[in-house]
Amino acid sequence: MDTFAGRLDGAWEWWSAAIEEAQEGRWTRDAVERQVMKDIRAATNALHGGRMAPFTEDSWHVRLGRIANWAGVLRLAARAGGWQLRPVVGHSPPHPAGMAELLSGIYAVGEQGEIWQKQLREGGPPPEKEIAKAEGFLTGPGSIEDLELFFYD
Repeated sequence: MDTFAGRLDGAWEWWSAAIEEAQEGRWTRDAVERQVMKDIRAATNALHGGRMAPFTEDSWHVRLGRIANWAGVLRLAARAGGWQLRPVVGHSPPHPAGMAELLSGIYAVGEQGEIWQKQLREGGPPPEKEIAKAEGFLTGPGSIEDLELFFYD
């Protein structure tokens, strides 16, 4: 079943697989991958002013938009690099893992933001704890926001 908890667990698993490959020297990003990551970072700037997640001072629309923004950016990045985004819920990442797996893991959380935006329009806000977990995955120390720090190339 596709739940937020499943998406978040899958996101961490796929993200970790790709980072492990890079840190163990089995995946070295090429120039395109490095540039795509720079572009992702620029396009997904959370504009949180250094505040730590959760961003409870912001409106639901801003918080969900910040999360959902990742989905569109990652779809564009995948198209630009020729990588295929794959579902992570209930699937283990293939080995060796690389850019497609990294993007797929992060995309699972961004796509959840799009689902939550629709839910907000149709009936109300999603659970606060889930929003906070998604924000923590994407921003702050040790998060996707710090992704570049995990690569040694």
